[in-house]
Amino acid sequence: MAQSADTLYADRENIASARRAADIWDAASKGETGQFDAAWKLARVCYWLGGHAPEGERRAYLDKGIAAGQLATRLQPARPEGHFWTAANMGALAESFGLRAGMKYRRPIREELEAVLRMDPAFMQGSADRALGRYYFKVPSLLGGSKRSAEQHLRASLEYNQESTISHYFLAEFFLDQRRIPEARAELQRVIDAPLSAEWAPEDRDYKQKAAALLPMVR
Repeated sequence: MAQSADTLYADRENIASARRAADIWDAASKGETGQFDAAWKLARVCYWLGGHAPEGERRAYLDKGIAAGQLATRLQPARPEGHFWTAANMGALAESFGLRAGMKYRRPIREELEAVLRMDPAFMQGSADRALGRYYFKVPSLLGGSKRSAEQHLRASLEYNQESTISHYFLAEFFLDQRRIPEARAELQRVIDAPLSAEWAPEDRDYKQKAAALLPMVR
């Protein structure tokens, strides 16, 4: 069952495959064995579906992803997977569903990502630093945001993977906000030029498409 779900997740660009993987891991997370792996993997696929399923389904998937990540954290509090995917789903809700969601999850997102950094800063090639960089960029300064911390965390994430399309794209958006146009263009070009990751090719393709669309408009 687990291998079948993993295979379906690898085909997540097909939304039907991603939904089926979510169903399998949802059922397994309620079982007596393998709950931890099923729970964090459910949180991970819900994060994908929360950004790629039809619009009307996305919030429900992100809510389910938060619950699954929290279950994984309760089962194995010293492992980073539950903490990270809880924060990822919360962050997607905060970015996509308005001020109330942003205010509700502002502190928990930071706390979960800081927990990952304490446990394993190299987890998923610096993903906690990358997400914290995004966090500090998006949160208003009056509520704890910091442009300096945003850049520091995004650059730190690249120490674990110099070709991360997501880190380079987030840096490009940060530089655009700061009107650092040559640096923004360079980061977008790095996204376009980066090789596809074997594990994260669907995400790489997403960010390459975004970068290719944005680069001609950055002047």
